[in-house]
Amino acid sequence: MIPNNRKFVKSSPMKTLKRLLKIMLQKYKLQLFIVFIAILVSAFANVRGSLFLQVVIDDYITPLLGQSNPDFSGLMKAIMTMALIYAVGIAGTLFYNLIMVKVSEGTQKTIRDNMFTHMESLPLRYFDANSDGDIMSHFTNDTDTLRQMISQSIPNLLMAFVTFVSVFIAMFSISIPLTIFVMVSVSLMFVMLRFISKRSGRYFGDQQRDLGKVNGYVEEMMHGQKVVKVFNHEKKAIAEFDEINENLRESAAKANGTANMLMPIMMNLLNVQYVLVAIVGGLFAVYGVSALTVGMIASFLQLSRSLNGPISQISQQINFVIMALAGADRIFQLLDEEPEVDDGYVTLVNVTEENGQLVESEQRTGLWAWKHPHEDGSTTYTRLTGDVRFEDVDFGYDANQMVLHDINLYAEPGQKVAFVGATGAGKTTITNLINRFYDIQDGKIRYDGINVKKIKKNSLRHSLGIVLQDTHLFTGSIKENIRYGRLDATDEEVYEAAKLSNADMFIQHLPEKYETVITGDGDGLSQGQRQLLAIARAAIADPPVMIMDEATSSIDTRTESIVQTGMDRLMEGRTVFVIAHRLSTIQNSDVIMVMDHGRIIERGDHDSLLEEHGMYYQLYTGKVELD
Repeated sequence: MIPNNRKFVKSSPMKTLKRLLKIMLQKYKLQLFIVFIAILVSAFANVRGSLFLQVVIDDYITPLLGQSNPDFSGLMKAIMTMALIYAVGIAGTLFYNLIMVKVSEGTQKTIRDNMFTHMESLPLRYFDANSDGDIMSHFTNDTDTLRQMISQSIPNLLMAFVTFVSVFIAMFSISIPLTIFVMVSVSLMFVMLRFISKRSGRYFGDQQRDLGKVNGYVEEMMHGQKVVKVFNHEKKAIAEFDEINENLRESAAKANGTANMLMPIMMNLLNVQYVLVAIVGGLFAVYGVSALTVGMIASFLQLSRSLNGPISQISQQINFVIMALAGADRIFQLLDEEPEVDDGYVTLVNVTEENGQLVESEQRTGLWAWKHPHEDGSTTYTRLTGDVRFEDVDFGYDANQMVLHDINLYAEPGQKVAFVGATGAGKTTITNLINRFYDIQDGKIRYDGINVKKIKKNSLRHSLGIVLQDTHLFTGSIKENIRYGRLDATDEEVYEAAKLSNADMFIQHLPEKYETVITGDGDGLSQGQRQLLAIARAAIADPPVMIMDEATSSIDTRTESIVQTGMDRLMEGRTVFVIAHRLSTIQNSDVIMVMDHGRIIERGDHDSLLEEHGMYYQLYTGKVELD
C-alpha cells in the first residue's frame, strides 16, 4: 500500500457552510426563496398571535369584568381571528418543511453524483492510500448527516432567527426597559452556547473520522473472513475492532456529551429568565417605571416564552449542524482531491488504409492509429502495432524510495514477454506503468515510438487489455459482464469472445446461459470460471497489447489447462506481457525477464536462460523457489 502522506486541514465551519449553500442555490434557488417566504409568514404569524393576546385581554376580556350581562360575541371574533393567525403559521411551517425534504434529498443526490464522478477521475494512488470502507462512509454517513441538516436544521435555525428578531421587535413595541433586561440575559446564554458548541465541533469531527475507520475495518474483515478463520485470528480481529470501536465511543461520547449539555442548561436558564421577567415587569408596573397594562404584561410574557422555541431550537439543532459540517468537510476533502493528471494530446482513432496512407474513419474498422497533432498545425497518423519500450526507467511510489531501477526492455509487435521474480521484485509495477496508473520519475516509456506521456490516458488504456489474478465481476448477467469490455459489442460478438476464451463451455450449462445473473463478484462461480469470463471480457475489447498478471496462479492444474488454452487464443498476434509464478506457463515466451529488487538481472528465452545457469535456472530446477 502506498503511504498516505497527505495531511488534511479542516476548513472553517463557515467556509464549509458557504460551499454547501452554493451547491444548494445552483439548483434550488426558487425553492429556497419560497421556503424563506414561508418561514417569514410562519414566524410573523406566531409573533402576531402573541401580540394579539394583549388586544384580547385589554380590549375584550378586561371590559367584560364586572358586567352583569357580558356580550362575548366580540371576544369570540377575536379568538377566531387569533386562531386564524396561528393556522396561517401552521400552514407556512408545513409548506416549508415539505419543500425542504425535496431540497435535502435532491442536494444529497447531487453531492453523491459529484463525489462518484470525481472519484472516477482520481488516480489509483488515492485508493491505495484510503480504505474502501472509509471512502464508502463519505457516501453514507457523511451525506446522511447533510440530509438531516438541510431538511431539519437549516429551516429550523432560519425559523428561529426570524422568530428571534421578530419577537424582540415586538418586545420593543411593548416595553423598552423590559426588552433590554431580556437582551442582557439572552446575550449571556449565547456566550455559553458559543463556548460549548465550539468544543463539541472539534469532537464531532473526530467522531466522523473514527466512524470512517470503523466502516473501513468492518469492510476489510468482511472481505477477509476466510483468511481470518483459516489462521484462527478471530480473537485478534475482535481485539483490533474493539480498539477502533472504543476510539469511536470516546470521540462520540465527548461530542454528544458536550452537545447534550446545551438543552438542559438553556431550558433552565430560559425558565429562570421567564420568572425574572414576570417579577421585573410587575415591579415596573407597580412603581410606574413603564406604563404596562395587564394585557401588555401577559403579551410580553408570552413573547418571552416564545424565545424558548428559537433558543431551544438553536441549542438542539446546532449539534446536528456541527456534525453535518464535519461530514461535509470530509466530503469536500474528497472533492478537493487532485484528479488524475492527463496532459496527453495523442489520441487513438479508427483508420482505413487507402493508397498506402492511413485515413481516419468514424466507423470501427479493426485498424487503429495514433493521431498525433503537431505545433505547425499538421497531423500525422502512426499505425498501432503494439511496440512497447522502456528506456532507463526509474520509479517509486514514494519519490524518496525507488522500487524500479534503470529498467530497459522492449516488446516488439506480436512478442510475448514474461516477467518472473519474487514477490515485490517489481513485476506488477512495470505493467502498471504501461497503463500509466502511475507516472515514472525518470526515463521514458514509448508506445509505437511515442512517449506515453503524450498519449491521452483513455486512448492509451483503450489499446490495452488486462487479465488479473483477482478478477472482478459486476452484478448483472453473464452477457453484460463480457460486454463490459466493449459496450457496443453485439450479442454475436459476445458469444464469439466466450468461445475464444473457452467460457462458452460452462456458460451453456448455466440455468439461463448468457442471461444468468451473477452477484457478489461472481458468487456461485469457480475461480476458473470467473477467470474465463475475465478473458472473454478482454477478448471482446480486442486490444493489440495484453497484460496477464498471474492470471492462472490461483486455480488448479486441470482448470489451468482450460484457462491457458483460452489465454493462448487471446494472445495470438498480440504483444503480450505475462506475469506468472508457474514457469510452465511462460516457457514459450519470446523473452523472459528475471527481476530482483526492482532490477532486471537476466533476460532471454527459456533455453538460453537455462544455459546460463543463473537465477532462472535455479528457479526452473527447484533449487530456489518463488515466494
